[in-house]
Amino acid sequence: MSDPGLFDEFPEVSAKQWKQKIQFDLKGADYNDTLIWESLEGIAVKPFYHSEDLDGVKNFDLPEGHNWKIAQSIYAGDVKKANAKALDYLKRGAESLVFTIPHEDFDVSALLANIDFKNTPLHFNFEFLVLEPIKKLLAFLDVQHAICHLNIDLIGNLARTGNWFHKMEKDHSTLEDIYGLNKNQNTTSTLSVDLSLYQNAGANMVQQLAYGLAHANEYLNHFANVSPSAVEGSFPITFKVSIGSNYFFEIAKLRALRWLFNSIASAYDINNDCHILSVPSKRNKTLYDYNVNLLRTTSECMSAILGGADTVSNLPYDAIYHKDNEFADRIARNQLLLLKEESYFDQASNVAEGSYYIESLTQQLAQKALDLFKQIENSGGLLSELKNGTIQRKIKESAAKEQQFFDSGEITSVGTNKYQNAQDSMKDDIELYPFVKTNPRKTIIEPIIERRLAEGLEQKRLDDE
Repeated sequence: MSDPGLFDEFPEVSAKQWKQKIQFDLKGADYNDTLIWESLEGIAVKPFYHSEDLDGVKNFDLPEGHNWKIAQSIYAGDVKKANAKALDYLKRGAESLVFTIPHEDFDVSALLANIDFKNTPLHFNFEFLVLEPIKKLLAFLDVQHAICHLNIDLIGNLARTGNWFHKMEKDHSTLEDIYGLNKNQNTTSTLSVDLSLYQNAGANMVQQLAYGLAHANEYLNHFANVSPSAVEGSFPITFKVSIGSNYFFEIAKLRALRWLFNSIASAYDINNDCHILSVPSKRNKTLYDYNVNLLRTTSECMSAILGGADTVSNLPYDAIYHKDNEFADRIARNQLLLLKEESYFDQASNVAEGSYYIESLTQQLAQKALDLFKQIENSGGLLSELKNGTIQRKIKESAAKEQQFFDSGEITSVGTNKYQNAQDSMKDDIELYPFVKTNPRKTIIEPIIERRLAEGLEQKRLDDE
């Protein structure tokens, strides 16, 4: 089967010849109108791809030996309960933990008791920015030689809430102190860029990549200006990325993200790769017929794995309306275990390489994002564009276009805008408010608001129950 001359008797067929054959079979129908469709990113998707489509395409291969970890998220409002959950999750197959820390007064030793730090990478999401508790956490983890991602994202907090944690100068000063503690620690990264905010608010993939790149560049610029040695050689950073339902595009998006980061990193003489933490999108998740969310998250996790995510944290099917559900958490973890242990996705991280379609998409997304990134930088950078409202306006325009497709049925959501179950009732099951909350407050910029596509339909159905 490996005989290189096996197909010598068959002539090569060019892309032009394939297209001519397709046009003949269309019996007069227009090739472009019938078979080519345009994505929300303005990419024309062809009915077939050929080796000729890879002429001049850059190399988007993943790092050698790349593998991915199954992560599970834990809200650490009660550290003892959070620790019990963590140990149970690890026992049942989780390989990494993502702790959300809501307040600065938490007991580090109680939260992390009995965890196997050698084999369990840790992620943290802090809902505050205070030096001392983070310093204590780092001192504890340093003794344990733990692999840790602090995921501190000042700009992400500004974009999400409209305000800094404190003030810009104090936030950056605190960040510099934390970063200084970790500069020489190969096992700990400080910074994070939250692309999930852009995706869940309705940004298209080109915007997500460009804003994420400009977001990271703000940190690179800042630390390079504070001290050139701060970014010499190594600058560990984590990208948190939400994965939507456009299967092949999402694979290409992650591959493009890694290449784009490496491109700007080389300009700063940085030689390390980024870390990608992926989670399924909330934008397409639904309140009604919620079991369909299981199908959505499965395909989204598959995209994340094939796109090269380093850590994959699944979203429970009822996350938008339930506070805590052990069954849903177990199912979310088991989805990833089935992919890894029974579907051999632990051996499939590089299978997208060489696919004419995916390589072409990756190239187009990367190039379009790079062009937009350059426009943002020429306009003063991401912070400047956030302050003048340009980023918010562009995301709203993209979200409105996607919403129009959803409302018209061009984007199908089974059980919601197509094939509704009229007997489905949810009013008595809601523990968390699943819609955008209006909380008027004073902000220094307009916040970027996450919104699900199905919210309008669901509110009407709830009112009619």
